[in-house]
Amino acid sequence: MYALVKTGGKQYRVSKDDTILVERLPAEEGEQIILSDIVMLGDGDKVTIGTPRVDGAGVSATVVRQTRGPKIIIFRRKRRKNHRRTQGHRQDLTLLKINEIAEDAKSLKTAKPETKAALKKAAAPKKEGKDAVSVKKAAAKKAAVKKAPVKKAAAKK
Repeated sequence: MYALVKTGGKQYRVSKDDTILVERLPAEEGEQIILSDIVMLGDGDKVTIGTPRVDGAGVSATVVRQTRGPKIIIFRRKRRKNHRRTQGHRQDLTLLKINEIAEDAKSLKTAKPETKAALKKAAAPKKEGKDAVSVKKAAAKKAAVKKAPVKKAAAKK
């Protein structure tokens, strides 16, 4: 059985025990996730094509590691103007090992689903409550109130 999975704006053809390198997903190493954006499922002669997704289908995967891609150099120049700009880039990537492909995602073992809401929540900065802010302010005041020790005058000889 194989599936066509969409993640990070790209599509990957996966089957059981495959390892794929995808754009960064917010998960720790060893954590299991469920990829629910399945475009197509295939099992021998039986092929299910989604419109645009196959409803209820899911792919269970384990995060092997978080890594980075090769360094890419971007070089821009304008002829006869002595204008040059160099820029580098390395893409954050996640290495996934496919555990299981299921037509019914509910039958998959409990794992963290990879959805747009989960991605936004992981990318958003965490907000702190009023109590945490007041504790931080009190600690800052206490540190500011501390005075430097007074040096004693040296005895005259």
